[in-house]
Amino acid sequence: MITTTSLYDQLTSLYKEKRNDTESAWLSNLREDAFKAFTRNGFPTTKQEDWRFTNIAPFLKEDFLLHPGEASLHSSKKAGSIPQFDAHEIVLKNGMLNEDVTIPGISISPLRTALKDERFKSYLSKHIPLNAQPMAALNTAMFEHGIVIEADKNIIADKPIHVTYIYNAAEPVFVQPRLLIIANKSSKLQVVESLLIMGESPIFINSVTECYVAENAQADHYVLQVTPPNVRWVNFNQTIQSADSLYNNYTYTLPGGLLFRNNIHLDLNGTNTESHLYGLYLTGPGQLTDNHTCVNHLNPNCFSNELYKGVLMRDSRAVFNGKIFVQQDAQKTNAFQQNNNMLLSNNAIIDSKPQLEIFADDVKCSHGSTVGNFNDEALFYLKARGIGDVAARNLLVNAFAFDVTNKIQVPAVQEYVEKIITQKMAEAYD
Repeated sequence: MITTTSLYDQLTSLYKEKRNDTESAWLSNLREDAFKAFTRNGFPTTKQEDWRFTNIAPFLKEDFLLHPGEASLHSSKKAGSIPQFDAHEIVLKNGMLNEDVTIPGISISPLRTALKDERFKSYLSKHIPLNAQPMAALNTAMFEHGIVIEADKNIIADKPIHVTYIYNAAEPVFVQPRLLIIANKSSKLQVVESLLIMGESPIFINSVTECYVAENAQADHYVLQVTPPNVRWVNFNQTIQSADSLYNNYTYTLPGGLLFRNNIHLDLNGTNTESHLYGLYLTGPGQLTDNHTCVNHLNPNCFSNELYKGVLMRDSRAVFNGKIFVQQDAQKTNAFQQNNNMLLSNNAIIDSKPQLEIFADDVKCSHGSTVGNFNDEALFYLKARGIGDVAARNLLVNAFAFDVTNKIQVPAVQEYVEKIITQKMAEAYD
């Protein structure tokens, strides 16, 4: 039995009202299948294994508007930008791309426009398990805005692409952005996502990103979750890798919004692929951050490496659930997963569950998890040498996070993340 809510009823009514006869038949059929998957399951609950530590029901009780509205957004391109970041800037205001962006060898287009092309049928939601992912199914059924970033064959982007989402939260809103990244054969690109919120009303973001990395291509994807307290963000990321490709994912969740749920699914769908997943979550008071990852090895001679680190401050909670599957045909697999956590308070809670399922017999795999308290002896050592309490705590936290922050390949982004960590630690112990 599905527990309905006012938002659930509002969404189902809106879907029935907004059937679009001008869409391609394949897209309409996909939306219908996704909508049925969502209505079969409803919003996820703690009765489901993958959601048992994360109750999103309290965050769905607002009287949400299902569109940000027509309110003017006066922010310039530089609003919310990363200092000293030399990048191609793409700004989506209330989900919409309002101006043309020209990047040599890379096309940027509104998703609704791009999907008029039948070739995108082979990309959109082709690999997302809609029946198992109700929030992704809801997005697929009802998304209105988003963009496609596509790199041509043999193109190496001259600099990163920075996508800034700006939303007007003058009233409570429920938004569903979508991003499709395609790195064609032998191409290379870097995509950095960040968020800027105007207004203080609650905003619930249900986003989906799909990334296709073709043969011999490379895609680096950064998600910077630096938000104000009125944000609740559920994100689903599905990546498909072809032979000889490289994919790097960097997810940094810092204090601010009260709820973050990241689902990162990765299919190594070709031989000799390489994948790296790096995550850092610094949780502030009252914050819940939940990272669920799934790496699926389907072919021989592939390598995946996953490192997630968490720093939990008072009255906060985090979840890490990392799954690695090594299928029967995936011989000669190297797969590693590690989750390390530092608790800065006795009332911080971490639920860590690394999982490894191997169906091949010639593999090298390992996984592990650690949880520890703040090192008081190290703190005393630093303070005894004249370093102030806040500065000493910053040093220890940055040292703990170094293995993850040091992996950032864009210096301006690395500096930005480290600065936010220092700022949030100072605020916590001010």
